[in-house]
Amino acid sequence: QVQLAESGGGLVQAGGSLRLSCAASGRTFSYYVMVWFRQAPGKEREFVARITWSGGSTYYADSVKGRFTISRDTAKNTVYLQMNSLKPEDTAVYYCAARSIMKSPSEYEYWGQGTQVTVSS
Repeated sequence: QVQLAESGGGLVQAGGSLRLSCAASGRTFSYYVMVWFRQAPGKEREFVARITWSGGSTYYADSVKGRFTISRDTAKNTVYLQMNSLKPEDTAVYYCAARSIMKSPSEYEYWGQGTQVTVSS
């Protein structure tokens, strides 16, 4: 059974940092793209960052570029999202998702349960 389990969320003051983790299990993710999304109350889910499992190629939303860093540890089967210089507008539930590189960017096969990030001003 494939599972993505996020952790690391919490309450932090503006300007602070958090590191989210996404522990992946149940299959090999060698040919997968791992992605972080977020969804704030009353808003649509939005893309945050993605990384290819094998090559480690990364891509970020403009809103987080320069502040967030996505990485992965293939030995631990874990993807991370280091979030620095946090702003109140970063407050959201953050989700980890995975899709095969053969599928379109809208076809995510696996999702985590989400972790809440709250940034106070």
